[in-house]
Amino acid sequence: MSEQSLQDKVVIIVGASSGMGKATAVSFHKAGAKLVIAARNEKALNDLASELGGDVIVFPADARDVDAIEKLIEKTVQSYGRIDTLIYATGTNIPDRSLEKLTHETWEMMLAVNATGAFNCTKAVLPVMQSQKDGLIIYISSVSAKRADVSGVSYQASKHALTGLAHGTYLEQKKNGIRTSLIMPGLCDTPLVQQRPVPPSETELKKALQPQDVADACLYVVTAPSRVRIGELVMEPAGL
Repeated sequence: MSEQSLQDKVVIIVGASSGMGKATAVSFHKAGAKLVIAARNEKALNDLASELGGDVIVFPADARDVDAIEKLIEKTVQSYGRIDTLIYATGTNIPDRSLEKLTHETWEMMLAVNATGAFNCTKAVLPVMQSQKDGLIIYISSVSAKRADVSGVSYQASKHALTGLAHGTYLEQKKNGIRTSLIMPGLCDTPLVQQRPVPPSETELKKALQPQDVADACLYVVTAPSRVRIGELVMEPAGL
């Protein structure tokens, strides 16, 4: 995989302020992409942009805010003229995730952040990619979309929703040259895992995936020939 293969490609990363999204932003910048990084945490975005240097646009936005996401897409096109790839790396979870503790409000919040935000981004970017007759949308999902685990029913439901969004979008839009891909990591050493009711042990975290592993997977998907669609890429830590 040549780093030059992303030279001058325009990439939006939603959820770039930490974890997998941040690692992906760093890797894509090194590979020559023109980046637009978005998240709610403006300070973290500015710190990342300072670390990376040139060809980075910071756009603070909540993926649940339709107007903000539409402005994100508009700003990118105004700045760079096109959008080659959008990566949805935003995600959240809560400690009180069991059915006994889950409330209607926390259920709605989980689906809004993990699934509706992805729909908002997809809906907003589609006209641009349709006009280009080219584009790739990557959704950072979870292995919990493949089997039940300790992540909780609201998290699992939201990740199953991403599967429907990704595959349904591809079915409708492949005629327009648009591809979608799901990256499905297992346990990864990010701040999110500390939201577990019982956080992973030090031994588990030593065996866990690292955010860079997910960034490398995104690079693999993006640099594949346009004739290739990697619909799902499941990643699990060996030995856990």
